[in-house]
Amino acid sequence: MRNRFPSLSLSSYGAGWSATRRIAIVAVAVAGLLALAVIVALMTGGGNGHHAPASAAPAPTGSPSSSEAAPKPSAGSGSVPKPPQIAEPVAYAKAAAQMLWSYDTRDTSRDEQLAGMRAWMTTETKYADWASVAGQVPDPVLWSRMADQDQHATAHITEGHYPGAFKQALAEDPSAITEAYVYVVTVNGKQTLSWKKGGGGAEERAVTLAVQCRPNHDCALAAIAPSVTQ
Repeated sequence: MRNRFPSLSLSSYGAGWSATRRIAIVAVAVAGLLALAVIVALMTGGGNGHHAPASAAPAPTGSPSSSEAAPKPSAGSGSVPKPPQIAEPVAYAKAAAQMLWSYDTRDTSRDEQLAGMRAWMTTETKYADWASVAGQVPDPVLWSRMADQDQHATAHITEGHYPGAFKQALAEDPSAITEAYVYVVTVNGKQTLSWKKGGGGAEERAVTLAVQCRPNHDCALAAIAPSVTQ
């Protein structure tokens, strides 16, 4: 059954990285080892990459702007889980994707959703692209419509991996990543949606994340890529 109400999903609300932020994060991640064409292909889903599956619901007409402010510290986090203490990039990216694809409008306000997601972000503002993460959340009017229907979602992660171009860059110069320790990880899984009167549905999901994992520190989310690359 198709979802009659917009779902909180990456394919519906994926606000892209800004050009300057994308260049900064990716340039650090691959440390200049890839040619410009390869970098663009890696982070924009070009070449052999593919986009996330289309949402089961039509995309909203009003999504958050790239200037979406960070939530106030006083905001709770509702049903959004706290970030795990994980120091391995792929494992953290898988946990982050599960968090991004799971929500519950029955007990979590939009501000709480944003606050919960913000807790997963790196505190190093030089590498954090909050707009790309906040852009996954519908605008207040749409969130309210979803809440009226008790819409909620869970996620099952099937796998996570480093994209081929990123692995190649690291193999060519393993020390290149030691400035920012930002890793590029692609995660695949399935999102299951539910709403009032037994409504629901499920669809495959995929996302490419930038994750910062400094030595002797837990990982943190840096950004969400505008497209998926394998």
